[in-house]
Amino acid sequence: MINTVSLEIEGKELVLETGKMAKQANGSVYATYGGSAVLATACCGSKPVEGLDYVPLQVEYNEKYYAAGKIPGGFLKREGRPKDKEILVCRLIDRPMRPLFHKEFGREIQVVPTVVSSDQINMPDVIAMVASFAAVAISDIPFEGPVGAVRVCYVDGEYVINPTFQQVEKSDLEIMVAGSEEGITMVEGGAKEVSEEILLEAIDKAKVVIDGICKMQRDLVEKCGREKLPLTKSSLVLENKDAIYNDVYSKIETACFVKGKFERYAAIKTVVNEAKETYCGEFDEDQMKLFSALMEEIESTIVRKSILEKKVRTDGRGPEDIRNITCEIGKLPRAHGSALFTRGETQSLGVTTLGTVFDEQMVDDIDGEKRYKNFMLHYNFPPFSVGECGRLGTGRREIGHGHLAQRALEGILPTKEKFPYTIRVVSEILESNGSSSMATVCSGTLSLLDAGVPIKKPVAGIAMGLITDNTNTVVLSDILGEEDHLGDMDFKVCGTEEGITAFQMDIKISNVSPEIMKTALEQAKQGRMHILGIMNETISEPSTNVSEFAPRIVNISIPEDKIGGVIGQGGKTIKTLSERFDVKINIEQDGATTVYGKNKAAADEALAAIKGLVEDPEIGTIYTGSVKKIVDFGAFVEFLPGKEGLCHISRLSRKRINKVDDVLSLNQEIPVKIIEIDRMGRVNLSYIEAVEDLEKDKK
Repeated sequence: MINTVSLEIEGKELVLETGKMAKQANGSVYATYGGSAVLATACCGSKPVEGLDYVPLQVEYNEKYYAAGKIPGGFLKREGRPKDKEILVCRLIDRPMRPLFHKEFGREIQVVPTVVSSDQINMPDVIAMVASFAAVAISDIPFEGPVGAVRVCYVDGEYVINPTFQQVEKSDLEIMVAGSEEGITMVEGGAKEVSEEILLEAIDKAKVVIDGICKMQRDLVEKCGREKLPLTKSSLVLENKDAIYNDVYSKIETACFVKGKFERYAAIKTVVNEAKETYCGEFDEDQMKLFSALMEEIESTIVRKSILEKKVRTDGRGPEDIRNITCEIGKLPRAHGSALFTRGETQSLGVTTLGTVFDEQMVDDIDGEKRYKNFMLHYNFPPFSVGECGRLGTGRREIGHGHLAQRALEGILPTKEKFPYTIRVVSEILESNGSSSMATVCSGTLSLLDAGVPIKKPVAGIAMGLITDNTNTVVLSDILGEEDHLGDMDFKVCGTEEGITAFQMDIKISNVSPEIMKTALEQAKQGRMHILGIMNETISEPSTNVSEFAPRIVNISIPEDKIGGVIGQGGKTIKTLSERFDVKINIEQDGATTVYGKNKAAADEALAAIKGLVEDPEIGTIYTGSVKKIVDFGAFVEFLPGKEGLCHISRLSRKRINKVDDVLSLNQEIPVKIIEIDRMGRVNLSYIEAVEDLEKDKK
């Protein structure tokens, strides 16, 4: 039986349909909004796995090129590995749902949203989020939903719900908000230095629509929702639990407040190992899992209780205290810009590389035509950063953290017209205990300044945490790794002194209230200002010159009727210029021309040659020419690409010479001065006068 519910959002119908497609899935929903459509399915494993202490959830968002009437690029002409955008949307869908599943369910869960139609007006990712949440809600998978999601933009002073691609491009704020009827569960977005008040109001606007989406899903569940599968509640009980608890509690409490990450971990491990020897000699695998769970429960109780009751964290800080910060620049001698940012036990090496237009990254997806990016940020998290062995590679975590940092920095970069370089920033995380993505924002800013990139303002980032129970709530600044793991929220905020540029909030409880978010944003602003102050002491303005190892870029505008002359027949002229001066030359249709040289001298020489091509030769102008042909009465010299003149033997020397070969040789480069252009356009040159004039200029 086909069931449908709908909701009008910004004059368009969001329609959720089930019962027609993918009926063998535990839950499936076909969602449409405008001309965009997503089919989302939810499935679970046939049998539970006992003892799982996490939710085995997979989200696999995928975009089909046929959705936009396109054929994939590449040799295979088939969708392959997930693109970065698809991975980022997977994370958007995963994070609001994960806290609402039950660990006791114990079965693998897979949610697959597939974009099957894209009108290239209405963005499909937010439709995929709603479709995914609805597919789980109507399935037989236990879920504390429903959950809704909406995108909000701030355009020309107005809030726009589920904006079009064009509206997003013009917006000062773009956020994706997810939540339940009780409160917000996830926020992520970017902005152009907006205030905390604008962000909070955007979230309030989103919450109204989210409530409507949740009600729509409840209506669908009432129509066709399946009975939920039972949870797998273990009947196993840890032997000697009370004795173990009473024995180790005070010892772990002491260990939890040892200063230093590895020292603290080692102290806790020592207590746990001693308890194992005392109590776990005959424990089987199930009992050992229960023992490990008890140890983590004790640690969590101690850490949270200390913060809530004493306002003391494991490293001795108060809730608003930020760890010691050091900043250094110019650490890598050959890099175009580099910086080392260290905050406590988290360290990021930021490296900026400047390239040309030929280094831009091509982006090909279903959103529209191919486009090119001239800014890239790549985040690397090698296992040695946490003192471990493991594989090197780029996973979803690296892509997500890098995207957040890239969003934070994009808004403060100069325009392509002002700074025509392609910019790549790489963050190498060398140590990690706390937010390495926020350290990336800081090291990235410092390395950009060191590279001479004229950014509008420095940007810093800080990660906020939350510890709450039924009565008390404490917001933490600059959280440690264990506070992220044992806490209730991870809220990252990036921005300048003027406002916010990027943010991301994940929670591990059902929701957070607006009051908590307001407190977290105010506290984050104070922390951000503190970090920016330290960064500015190291470098606050861009270096006056780009690195001597960076390419040089110079520009010129060519009259459109002269473009053909610069390119030459079959591209011969432009190829000759490129090879002669070892440069790359890019000419746009309107005549805007850019010369990319390995160094300043090469770029300037090529630019001078191009100017010579587009300018009519003038009597009295001196050029550097190449001898192309020697005859008895003189030499023909190419003084500009494709333009030659005659230098008569009498103009080669003040003294009498018998043969031109005594003075010149083929392909020799010499200065020549135009002394005459006859009525037929023939050019006569002088080597003598060119040399003499150049000598006068030197004096």
